[in-house]
Amino acid sequence: MPASGCRPRGAGTPGRPDAGRHAHPPHGRGGFIGSVAARTLAAAGHDVLALDSLRPDVHGDRTTPELPGDVPLVRADVRDADAVRSALDGRDAVVHLAAKVGLGVGIDDVDDYVSSNDLGTAVLLRAAARSAGGRAPHVVYASSMVVYGEGAYACAEHGPAHPPPREPADLDAGVFDPRCPACGRVLVPGLVTEDAALDPRNVYAATKAHGERLLAAWTRATGATATALRFHNVYGPGMPRDTPYAGVASIFRSEAEHGRAPRVFEDGGQRRDLVHVDDVAQAVLAAVEQPQARGGVEAFNVGSGVVTTIGDVARRIAALLGAPAPVVTGEWRAGDVRHVTASSEKAARVLGWRAEVPVDEGLAELVGVSAR
Repeated sequence: MPASGCRPRGAGTPGRPDAGRHAHPPHGRGGFIGSVAARTLAAAGHDVLALDSLRPDVHGDRTTPELPGDVPLVRADVRDADAVRSALDGRDAVVHLAAKVGLGVGIDDVDDYVSSNDLGTAVLLRAAARSAGGRAPHVVYASSMVVYGEGAYACAEHGPAHPPPREPADLDAGVFDPRCPACGRVLVPGLVTEDAALDPRNVYAATKAHGERLLAAWTRATGATATALRFHNVYGPGMPRDTPYAGVASIFRSEAEHGRAPRVFEDGGQRRDLVHVDDVAQAVLAAVEQPQARGGVEAFNVGSGVVTTIGDVARRIAALLGAPAPVVTGEWRAGDVRHVTASSEKAARVLGWRAEVPVDEGLAELVGVSAR
């Protein structure tokens, strides 16, 4: 579980995204996104402190996060109130990345998801409200595209539509696109914007959506500022392999590296927005340095703005590594969504942030070869 806190260099307290005079304590700073965010914040002049439990079900056997040499690491759970309170002391900002990640499609570990993510967020916010100096730090919260459920759709007859979960009978028959709830026609996908209704469809998604709600309640009670960054499909060097949160890019890479054809579920036409971890770290930096209106939460999509299908990702990675062409299996999983692609124009307009790493270049970097 990563978290970070920061404050500006020379402010007197170390932090991940420092808290205190432009400081942010990072919770979950030792993770895939957190370690890159820590380096980016430190390079921008922030005094950063990282807090991470390094729990094995999130980090695997990685016990030493890749952090800059001047970024101290506190090894503690985000639910440890004393450790979090100490990490937040003197910070102007906190970047909250700590979470148990994955699909959370079953209920066997629902209590762990809720405890790790919801209780962890509550403990952090309570500590932030009582931070030294009497002024709550700015909070940047790692939310996710999963809070939307399905993305944006339109029906030729009925206009914008928000479809319910897909029917198993349709999926078994190879009809993978959602249907209009009014007339049953197959819907046309578009780009989801931040004003879309939240519709989390698995346990992990529910905890992320609830985290945003907790943040909203906290800002109203404290008058503090908070930003929710809804990360889309983050990828890049250092992303975990063969874990529930690895994402299809990492899973396809693992298959191709072993000379196996990547296996693609459904028909491969699922639309996603792949955004490079370096771009995500820059979005974190922008959110840290530009708090929005007090007493509320400002949400931003963090995506590349480029639509990429899952089948195309598999084909590109297989070609880069000289592996067999992907196999489209037609298999489907309950809880998966069909299309989620983002409009990130709000982040560009308000924060001045845009993704810069092209998908072809980023995937080549991910698999360790030159783009061709």
